[in-house]
Amino acid sequence: MSDLILSISIVSHGHAQHVQQLLEDLVHCAPANAEVILTHNLPEQISLPPKLPFAIKQVHNPAPKGFAANHNHAFSLSRGAYFVILNPDVRLPENPFPQLLALFAHHPKALAAPLIVNQHGMVEDSARNFPTPLLLMKKAAGKLFRFRLAQDQVPAKDDWLMPDWVAGMFIMAPRAVYEHLRGLNEHYFLYYEDVDFCARARLAGCDILVNRNVRVVHEAQRDSHKKARYLLWHMKSALKFFTSQAYLRISWRRLTGAL
Repeated sequence: MSDLILSISIVSHGHAQHVQQLLEDLVHCAPANAEVILTHNLPEQISLPPKLPFAIKQVHNPAPKGFAANHNHAFSLSRGAYFVILNPDVRLPENPFPQLLALFAHHPKALAAPLIVNQHGMVEDSARNFPTPLLLMKKAAGKLFRFRLAQDQVPAKDDWLMPDWVAGMFIMAPRAVYEHLRGLNEHYFLYYEDVDFCARARLAGCDILVNRNVRVVHEAQRDSHKKARYLLWHMKSALKFFTSQAYLRISWRRLTGAL
């Protein structure tokens, strides 16, 4: 049996500079009994930091794959007790791993995440309640008529937020949980993989926990707000989620008070 504690999956879409910075951060905070699976979804050259304290496996895709397919393949190559999905444009000003790993002693069936902030220290909306068709219509109206909706009120207890779902830029899952959920749903493309993953986790009895004392830095790209192609992908994924068994079961349980 492997003695590796962490398997960290990073997928680069031509993000060489971001990946190099992230690997340098991991040199200072990833435990020695960790491994990194770095997937190159596009051709690129990355200079690895010298004398990495952890093992690294590099995957070069002959053709680009989706978010879910890339991380699921990385999981199939991994050996760690905990699997971490990590975006290349995340920075680690502090070590997020010890406190996140510690929670599994009391919550073995959980998904864990840190608080996500931007470069100015402002909290990003990475921990949210499940979206609804009505909420998306309100957001669209807000963009059209230039008003902002109130931010989600997420349940909290002590140092933890307890959202319905967390964004896929940083998710830590026990290996057994990831296997039980059969990984990310590859029927989605670029959007809602994380929402669906957390919905299925909730249905399986898992907690979704965000440690408010652990912060990582991320600058959201918001491509779906800027480019028509990304907006179309976003809308297709939203429709797929709202007609999925996971969403319908979540909605029914909420309606009947079972969740």
